[in-house]
Amino acid sequence: MVRSALVLLLGLLVQASAAAQSAPPEPEGMRERIEQLRADPDTPVEGVKLAAAGFVAQLYERHGFALEWTSEAAGQLAQAIDAVEADGLNPEDYLRAALARARAAADAPGAPAAERIDCDLLHSEALVRLLYHLVLGKVDPKTLDSNWNFGRALDVADPLSFVQEIIDSGQVSERIAREKPQRALYHKLVDAYAAERARAAAGGWAALPAGPALKPGVGDARVPALRARLVAGGDLEPGASSEGDAFDPALADAVRAFQARHGLTPDGVLGAGTLAELNVPVSERLSQLRVNLERARWLLHDLPPAFVLVNVAGFQVYLVRDDAIVWRGRAQVGKPYRATPIFRSDLSYLVLNPTWTVPPGIFAADILPAQRRDRGTLARKGLEVVDYDGRPVPADSIDWSTVTPRNFRYLLRQKPGPTNALGRVKFMFPNSHSVYLHDTPSRNLFDRDDRAFSSGCIRVENPLELAALLLDEKPGWDRAAIDAAIAKGDTRTVGLAKPLPVLLLYWTAWVDGEGKLQLRRDLYGRDARVAAGLAQPFRLRRAR
Repeated sequence: MVRSALVLLLGLLVQASAAAQSAPPEPEGMRERIEQLRADPDTPVEGVKLAAAGFVAQLYERHGFALEWTSEAAGQLAQAIDAVEADGLNPEDYLRAALARARAAADAPGAPAAERIDCDLLHSEALVRLLYHLVLGKVDPKTLDSNWNFGRALDVADPLSFVQEIIDSGQVSERIAREKPQRALYHKLVDAYAAERARAAAGGWAALPAGPALKPGVGDARVPALRARLVAGGDLEPGASSEGDAFDPALADAVRAFQARHGLTPDGVLGAGTLAELNVPVSERLSQLRVNLERARWLLHDLPPAFVLVNVAGFQVYLVRDDAIVWRGRAQVGKPYRATPIFRSDLSYLVLNPTWTVPPGIFAADILPAQRRDRGTLARKGLEVVDYDGRPVPADSIDWSTVTPRNFRYLLRQKPGPTNALGRVKFMFPNSHSVYLHDTPSRNLFDRDDRAFSSGCIRVENPLELAALLLDEKPGWDRAAIDAAIAKGDTRTVGLAKPLPVLLLYWTAWVDGEGKLQLRRDLYGRDARVAAGLAQPFRLRRAR
């Protein structure tokens, strides 16, 4: 009996010891750890340097140094971190492996208080990192483009309370998901990325061999490879096209669908341009989608209810109201060496029958060299020389051989008319780039696949349709009134009822209203720098 009592007593002591070791640590332990991080923010926590050490320290200081994370909340955070792989983000940026190791160490029998403290700190760090990227994006667009002026900040008065509320909510994964852009464009891109990942997991597709153009109705040994490629990419249903070397109607329709999705003329012919797009490997398409998901995180949180959007890479202009596209038109944009800048402004007025004053850059690069070679250049282009008061100056009174862009004391101006470089209307929004939307006499260029023809401004197809919609809240300015004013030939400025945001953006991938993934060539070579930024380790942006 004495032996049994001793065994029972020892068992109770062991249980009590284990319970004491697994009990939550006193706040004093967390306080000491926070003070250590304050003194040296580079102090590693479970081998990780906390990027948000100052913010994390404030979180615990505000709540008396108590532990923040229950097992349930930590599990939901782990689920949310796993889930962001579907958004084109890397779960390891949010410490997925480190959290798993820390949780295992903290949950082990007899784990010391220091393990539980560091595990808790690491979860708070991971949450802050994840929210930071979902709200602001991982890559700082300002580092890629000095023209960037799309402001974005946390729209909460107290970020600490915001983070604390998520931890305490009991719905950590759901609350994190809400911080992703809540726009259809973003969700559709996520779905398209999932489909492309599935194609990659299935092996992707093989490159097609080069050769002469393949046309519908003609047999060729490369047809089976073309058929397999279109099936692999989802543009052709398996079995929809007959076997063999015949380029049948079903296959031609699939080629046209592929061409339309890639901004090519949908003629059904496998030419050099279509072949080049077909041979882009699935790995590059995945990177392209990740890049545009990142652009969505930069931009889709704070869109106004109505705006004009120019997709420079897609050669398109849209008028959006209440999240719906109410008008769209093709656009001509800047040549690669005169790229259309990406920025935001407010459209405030239109000019009907505009004059065109030659910008300094075009004068220096184009007009002046041509006028030096041929003194009839200005007359042929309908350009007149005027002083800064608008008084005409005879062009032949100027010694063009001595003129330089710096010593030229005049302006070159083109009168209104059907051959004016700006056409019949221009849409004005203040910016330092001298860039705006306008009509053009070069309307035949809208039929080209690649429409990078301008010196930076955006030439708009059917601009009078857009003008009528922009002035629909302006009494007396319907389409008939606009046409009548243009017919008079006088230059006239018409203000909008209220300014409208104009967003000049750069998207090489999006999902259209029919649910089809649209992909475009990287006109200005900008995707690679975004992709490189996404591959970098996590870091906080510098304050600006």
